Formats: sequence, structure tokens, C-alpha cells
Amino acid sequence: MTKIKAYVFDVYGTLFDVHSVSRACDELFPNQGIAISQTWRQKQIEYSFLRQLTGNYKDFFAVTKDSLRYAIQLHCGDYNDSQLKKLLEKYLTLNTFPEVIEVLDQLRESKLAVFSNGSHQMLDPLLKQAAIYNKFNHIISVDEIKQYKPTSESYQYCLNTLKVNKEEVLFMSSNGWDITGAKSFGFQTAWINRNKLPVEQLQLEPDAICNDLRGIID
Repeated sequence: MTKIKAYVFDVYGTLFDVHSVSRACDELFPNQGIAISQTWRQKQIEYSFLRQLTGNYKDFFAVTKDSLRYAIQLHCGDYNDSQLKKLLEKYLTLNTFPEVIEVLDQLRESKLAVFSNGSHQMLDPLLKQAAIYNKFNHIISVDEIKQYKPTSESYQYCLNTLKVNKEEVLFMSSNGWDITGAKSFGFQTAWINRNKLPVEQLQLEPDAICNDLRGIID
């Protein structure tokens, strides 16, 4: 295996628990918090894919807002602007997974980067409130080139920023589709399979599969 020169982390679902917002959803829409959170995430991914495929780019904050509107309408019907605003603000204070800081500290002598579909409007405050912003050498957003993952253009932009060879990158994500895109591009990949899902049947298996980020240290 080629020596790793850059460790690259996806954000949503990998460093941060997107469903930690479900409690806030439940406070505003009783007994619907988990359902709203799950649909919100599903539509967030779908809308980013659809906007990429149809050439109708909007940044990830707009996609996240539209996805939330859909989720609330599906499960609850009516909502007001105040409720929408409160939940969007909660997305800037998601919880990190328990091992994140420990793993980043163990890798502190290496080149570390975040590479996300999230825009800087979302990423920067999220990483700062979790006190991990300064642990990274690069905070890379696809919004800088308006090409969502898993397009090859997005991974190429990440690679250009890192200034290493593609086989010298270890890319980590909890999202199977993101691992597929990165593997197809030529990165080494570690799938953080937090939900114990089967491998995507696309003949692009990850180089490693871990239950959480501690697995990459092992």
C-alpha cells in the first residue's frame, strides 16, 4: 500500500452525527423528530445529486433548507419560518461522534483535510463550535467549484488543493456513495460503516471498512 500523505475526512455522518438534530425536530414537532431527521438527510443527498445531474446548482445550505421543508411537509404538514430557522441553526451545532477528537489528535503530525459538499457558510461555524476547525490543514468545500461529490471534478479539486498524488490520499466517509466516488477517482478509501450496512454493489469496494474512525488508526 502506498504511504498516506493526506488524510481526508467527509463531514456529515463521518465527523458529525446528522441525526443529533432529531431532538430539536421532536421539540418543535412532537413524536416526529426521528422521521423528520431521516427524511431530511435522505432528501439532502437526493437533491444534491439531482441538482448536479440537471445542472441546477444551489449551495448545500439551500439544498438543506429545501430538504427540511420537504421533510416537515411530509410528516407534519404545516410549519412556520421560526421553526424552519431554529432547525437550520441546529444544523450548525451538530454533535461530533465520540472518537473524533481522539483520532484527529493522534493524526496531528499528518496533513489533515475536510472535504465536504457543505458550503463554508455551514462548515466553518460547525467545525469551530466543535473546536476542531484548527486541527485541519485544509477545509475544502465543493461550493468553491460548484461540483457536488461524487463527480470526478470534485475529487480532482480536492487533490489539486492537497498537492499530493491521488494514491497518497486516504479518504474517509460514512457514506457508501462517497466512498464509491472517491475509489473510482483513485483515492485510497476507508468506509466508516457506522450503520453496519452491506457494501455497495458497484464493483468499487473500499480499501478498508471500519466501525468508526478508530479503525483507521488500527
